[in-house]
Amino acid sequence: MRISALIVDDEQPARDELAFLLREFPDVALVGQGKNGIEAVSLIRELSPQLVFLDVEMPGLDGFGVIKRVLEKKLTVPFFVFSTAYDQYAVRAFEVNALDYLLKPIEKGRLQRALDRVHRLIAESQSASQKLDRLVQMMAERPASTSGKIVVKTNGRLVLVDASHIVYASIQDGVINIVTTEVEGQSNFRTLEELQGALDSRIFWRVRRSHLININRIKEVVPWFKSSYQLKMEDRKQTEIPVSRNQTRKLRELLNL
Repeated sequence: MRISALIVDDEQPARDELAFLLREFPDVALVGQGKNGIEAVSLIRELSPQLVFLDVEMPGLDGFGVIKRVLEKKLTVPFFVFSTAYDQYAVRAFEVNALDYLLKPIEKGRLQRALDRVHRLIAESQSASQKLDRLVQMMAERPASTSGKIVVKTNGRLVLVDASHIVYASIQDGVINIVTTEVEGQSNFRTLEELQGALDSRIFWRVRRSHLININRIKEVVPWFKSSYQLKMEDRKQTEIPVSRNQTRKLRELLNL
């Protein structure tokens, strides 16, 4: 049984790489490619693919937005395999919901396991629509944190701070440091991904692998070399955090630069 598949990613090299890998799988028929969320919805309506490889982070309509739009329009819902440059966005929730994700750069063996899972779901006549409904509901209802507070260890004390007071968090040598408007200290989260999962994804943004920022606490955008930027934050030191090359486009769209 051949699976009809669609690739959606805003980066051409990423689409080319995945299309190249899929040539090694004769049980997959690539029926189209899209470069943004709007195209994704249109192609899903037009082509009715069984499987969509969907980038999570895209300008305009992101991966979660695509899912919501497909459900709202009551289109035939394909199985989605998410792709992301960062191991975040509640990827464990994807697995719980019998979906899958691929971490870029994509490895052939990992792609094989994802396709095996899709084959198994199709064979078992699982309902992709029901699973996505559950996922979207989980993401919509996920609280900013379990209590609205984050624990920060500072000067031998455990301080509870409002998530909205966090300016940024960074990780170095496996230790997460949280800087708020009032205090600075270590987090009891093991990874930035776990911390980000406890915060509002509409407000907290991973500007680079080592830094997670509160967009409401950006004081100034500082032009840097080669059309890049640094963000001056609202902490006491007015820390400047470079925006990674991959996130520069999102910054321009966010602030209409």
